[in-house]
Amino acid sequence: MSGEEQQPNKERSGPLSARRRSQQAHDAILRAALTILEQRGYAALSIESIAALAGVGKQTIYRWWPSKAAVVLEAFAKQAALDNPLPDNHTLHENVLAFLETTFRLLNEGAAKTVRGLMAEAQLDPAFGEEFRRTFIHARRQSLLALLERGAERGELAPNTDLELLLDMFYGPMWYRLLNQHAPLNNAFARQLTDFVLRQARDE
Repeated sequence: MSGEEQQPNKERSGPLSARRRSQQAHDAILRAALTILEQRGYAALSIESIAALAGVGKQTIYRWWPSKAAVVLEAFAKQAALDNPLPDNHTLHENVLAFLETTFRLLNEGAAKTVRGLMAEAQLDPAFGEEFRRTFIHARRQSLLALLERGAERGELAPNTDLELLLDMFYGPMWYRLLNQHAPLNNAFARQLTDFVLRQARDE
């Protein structure tokens, strides 16, 4: 009788334990990818190096991701969301400025090389490019869009302002400087960009 009562618990714990191990391996792979990025950069990263540091086999990685770029994209996108939460400083100008300053700081602390590597990969691999736009580019745009929508609701933008165009006006110069490296992404530029773009969008 006692054995019959315990058997269902064993059956339930088996799949649960497997799921936990699977999630642990998944998380270990993402942590390993971020560690290698921080220590050695995107160019030095490989499926083999990720597997070795995470303590898993290469096939475990390929079960979830088709390439090293896909691993990095998931790890990097999740970390970016944690490192750059949406500010709420009561005014649109303050919120956008804080968002850009944090974004630029993260890029200058090492993320820039990773982003450039992912963007290069996205040009060569159409399938990855689609995932890159969906997972990273779209998410970053949605974050800034949320700030602009709050400002519009408070009357800080002119009526019928094209918010998608504003997003392009903010991100265009940032990506241009990031890729060409001809000028810095710093707090002074964050303020200059915020002042200029929002000035165009306000009802004079």
